[in-house]
Amino acid sequence: MSNKLFVGNLSFDTTENDLTDAFAAHGTVTETNLMMDRMTNRPRGFGFVTMSTPEEAQKAIAALNGTDLGGRALTVNVAKPREERPAGGRGFGGGSGGGQRREFGGGGQRSRY
Repeated sequence: MSNKLFVGNLSFDTTENDLTDAFAAHGTVTETNLMMDRMTNRPRGFGFVTMSTPEEAQKAIAALNGTDLGGRALTVNVAKPREERPAGGRGFGGGSGGGQRREFGGGGQRSRY
């Protein structure tokens, strides 16, 4: 079993210190990461907590999964490895973008001759 835990359904007011405090009651917390939105720099509502041993991680799951933190019921389980995602533009395909629909080649331009 892994020492790294996924913590979901967090209040947007929850801080890394809040997570550390909640999990420290069940073992030694070695790392806390609260995921932030890149555009707004606000919390995304989930994070990761790494405990010092797998036993402490299991103890924290048993004690905290479903409990209230900041008015929300926590989801706590073993973190899964990050899935490999294809590089690029989120599957929107290629093309020039432009937003105009072109039918049958002409694109609204008149021939020179």
